[in-house]
Amino acid sequence: MNRFQIQGLKQDDFAEMVAEDVERALAHYDEAINKPTMVSVGKIAGSIASAVTLLSPKHQRAIDAIHADLPGLASKFVRALAAEAARRSEAGIAGVTNPPTTPLADVEPPSLPKSDDLESMLIEDWAGRVAGSTYLEEHLRIARSTLHRWQRRGEVIALRKGGRKHVFPLAQFVDGRPVAGIRDVLSLITNPRLAWLWLTRPSAQLDGRVPIDLLRQDQVDEVVEAARIFAPG
Repeated sequence: MNRFQIQGLKQDDFAEMVAEDVERALAHYDEAINKPTMVSVGKIAGSIASAVTLLSPKHQRAIDAIHADLPGLASKFVRALAAEAARRSEAGIAGVTNPPTTPLADVEPPSLPKSDDLESMLIEDWAGRVAGSTYLEEHLRIARSTLHRWQRRGEVIALRKGGRKHVFPLAQFVDGRPVAGIRDVLSLITNPRLAWLWLTRPSAQLDGRVPIDLLRQDQVDEVVEAARIFAPG
């Protein structure tokens, strides 16, 4: 598959493609690895690869800068996963009856910047991949009139980028439509920049999970309740 074919894939399809390739590689390398483990590892690799495509150029360069440390960091991550799985198994909560109260790394999600601070930050440095209406019309087949209607209704997050121009974070779209729940989140966190920052960062209200990932999995009620707890005032 060449570079242009990869660019045409949806985010979820790309993650699935990577997961399948990793499963095949594991099966070829070590036949002793059981199928459920291969599937789990494939999903992790696919999710990471997919998430990297949403990083801003600045954060992509940051990853490049720690290239030599990546094998060690990956080993720590895998050991943390194994330790958490063992902890859940020993506690009899393999079905996640009582989810952990802290993220895997035992580090509380960092506090978010204030709204005023966000206004002075470059969108590319914190919002992930964004695009204007022309790109969305050409690549996602979203008509400008439809996009503007969604924007008026608060069904899509639009970030102002100089003057009157707006850009739209790509991670909020699935199959050419904004994910369900955006409108509810914006009704609670009314500043679009703060709302998108909250949606794309590990949330203490969701045990370290990322709200936009849950919305993409149709877990709307849980995210809306978390937004209600987080919402200032």
